Amino acid sequence: MGKRGSRSQSQLLNTLTKKQKKHLRDFGEEHPFYDRVSRKEAKPQMCQLSESLDTSHSESEAESEPEPVSGYHRLLATLKNASEEEEEEEEEEEEEENASEELEMSGEDDGSDLIVEEETAESAEMHENTTFSTDTQREDAEGPPGTSQQESLEEFTDAKHESLFSLETNFLEEEGGGSSSVKLSQDPFLQHVNKELKEKEIQAVATNPKTTNQIKWPTVGQLVFSSVFPKLKTFKPSKDIDLQSLHLQKPLESTWTKINSKFQSGTQKSSSSFSPLQKELFLIMNSYRDLFYPERTALKNGEEIRHVYCLHAINHILKANAQVLSNNSRRRSQKLGIGDDDDFRDQGLTRPKVLIVVPFREAALRVVQLFISLLEGDSKKKIIVSNKKRFQGEYGSDPEDRPPNLKRPEDYEAVFVGNIDDHFRIGIAILQRSIRLYAPFYSSDLLIASPLGLRTIIGAEGEKKRDFDFLSSIELLIIDQADIYLMQNWEHVLHLMNHMNLLPLDSHGVDFSRVRMWSLNNWSKYYRQTLLFGALQDAQINSVFNKYCVNFQGQVAVRNVPLTGSISHVLVQLPHVFQRMEAGNLSSVINDRFNFFVNKILPQYRDAVMSHTLVYVPSYFDFVRLRNYFKKEDLNFTHICEYTKKSAISRARQFFLQGEKQFLLHTERFHFYKRYTIKGIRNLIFYELPTYPHFYSDICNMLKSTNRGEEATWTCTVLYSKYDAQRLAAVVGVERAAQMLQSKKNVHLFITGEK
Repeated sequence: MGKRGSRSQSQLLNTLTKKQKKHLRDFGEEHPFYDRVSRKEAKPQMCQLSESLDTSHSESEAESEPEPVSGYHRLLATLKNASEEEEEEEEEEEEEENASEELEMSGEDDGSDLIVEEETAESAEMHENTTFSTDTQREDAEGPPGTSQQESLEEFTDAKHESLFSLETNFLEEEGGGSSSVKLSQDPFLQHVNKELKEKEIQAVATNPKTTNQIKWPTVGQLVFSSVFPKLKTFKPSKDIDLQSLHLQKPLESTWTKINSKFQSGTQKSSSSFSPLQKELFLIMNSYRDLFYPERTALKNGEEIRHVYCLHAINHILKANAQVLSNNSRRRSQKLGIGDDDDFRDQGLTRPKVLIVVPFREAALRVVQLFISLLEGDSKKKIIVSNKKRFQGEYGSDPEDRPPNLKRPEDYEAVFVGNIDDHFRIGIAILQRSIRLYAPFYSSDLLIASPLGLRTIIGAEGEKKRDFDFLSSIELLIIDQADIYLMQNWEHVLHLMNHMNLLPLDSHGVDFSRVRMWSLNNWSKYYRQTLLFGALQDAQINSVFNKYCVNFQGQVAVRNVPLTGSISHVLVQLPHVFQRMEAGNLSSVINDRFNFFVNKILPQYRDAVMSHTLVYVPSYFDFVRLRNYFKKEDLNFTHICEYTKKSAISRARQFFLQGEKQFLLHTERFHFYKRYTIKGIRNLIFYELPTYPHFYSDICNMLKSTNRGEEATWTCTVLYSKYDAQRLAAVVGVERAAQMLQSKKNVHLFITGEK
């Protein structure tokens, strides 16, 4: 009896169109408009399910958390023209047999995983229609094995859920009275995007000198305001901040106070919803100026800063989408042909408007969790989050994966926490009270990615499969933990910046009557706000901020000078000899340093008496050059770098400890990723000053790990030039660094440790 019932049900499903199936699943009855069921029995056809259908179906069954779709969104999904419906029915006739078999296999469905199931049913059609794809390997593990090809295509186009998350087909939900025109005119978002630059101002950017002005704020310290546009304006933070004056979009005014309560002291909770640091940073962000804050550390204020830039990002997205949805309602209420099209210019050439670059998946997980909390708060009305289970599985981590006896410094534990995979990217669509994770890029409002994840999409010149059109209309770029990218691959960051805000090669279905004029004029980079956070002042990070940040609102950089330096944290009694080398220009520093080391420094350590010498090399390219030279000169040495196998690391450490190898070449990236304590060091050579100031004291303090009464013979030699002023100041302090750079002497001695 059961078999007959299921067989008849299968025959009935075969005769229904896809629209009828959807209506039957949602409302439990057939729609009278489509009541044209043929009485003839359809011929059976043998269909083979694709791998993507099997895999995605199993994935949808694995979803334990229901993701309900509201009736409002279901009704919106049916707002299509009759002609479009007929075309879709013709295109989907070939797939109806597959869909019926899938429904028969799955049995009764509660409709909670509607989004995931509809995605799988459209994967074959997506494969035929889409014109964009990522790299064929998709090594970033954005989908389960076996679905990489189909999901890489879905990364750029949206076929099925455009009606649910499309800005063009949705309208603003009214939540009470509208804002007054006076309040809207003071909104910094509207003031920024509605500002119309003149062509003369754009042409003068190349010739205008950059004007700067310094001002000191109570918490962040010394600020440098700069701009290549005329009329540079500075401002000071107000003592008290009213949330209404910040023009936060609903529901952020109520949720922010609850989410950010852990960063507020007892005396501030009643007067302000921000910590002192957050208040000053958000005032700069909300003015839409570019910001460079080089004092963001994972131990001290990392989460505090993440909260405030997530608030700014979600506020920007909600305002931009609300403007589009409001204009949709206005256009629907008036007749076609009436009104000025320029009144509705409210978007860019592509939909993605915010890009957040983070180094690890753990950071992306925390950002998404913050967005959900800011939109949801503690309210009983939960927001709809699609694919949440999949996201937690791919971006979360298992505490058991971490070795239990691993002991590392606190800063290491704070940076390398959770899932530290550095190859990922994800698109997120946000529409009122709904969030869609893993949204296709061209249907996303927000992109979260690592530099490596973006590099594999952008590709290089000459590659067939590459795409960067989704970066054309980015209005807010947030680069968090920029110092870590120096340890990963800084070239990926430069490659990303070179492809920001370029004119797209394809229209991607945009309505040009809705595109802002400054976006059509290819002036988007002058409107893009860039927020750059890092843990140190570095020449390469400064170069990116000075070269690629040309926001017409101006730039703000925090420039606090270090007073003491990390040398004060060296605990061992050790003489530090700083030797200044002369360099003709910046391009010749690399060769000048190598020649100075080979001709002046290395001969002093060739004697067997100067054994147990560790050479600390920050740059991997310098490391390879020195390694080849040591091999050529047949020196007794071993080496450790970030690519060395574990067995080779153990042998090298043992040979160096026993004195069988006189020299040990040691890269900075190995110390960053491993933090091994090297035992047996008697002589230290810093081929170049460390990128991180505290690495200097870390390496020097390794000498005390093997204390055999040899303290009197310990030495430390440091090479530096006038182009290392920032790193030198971070190690010895700004006053001593100035004296050392201006002195006529090339050798300076410091002694640390107990007196």
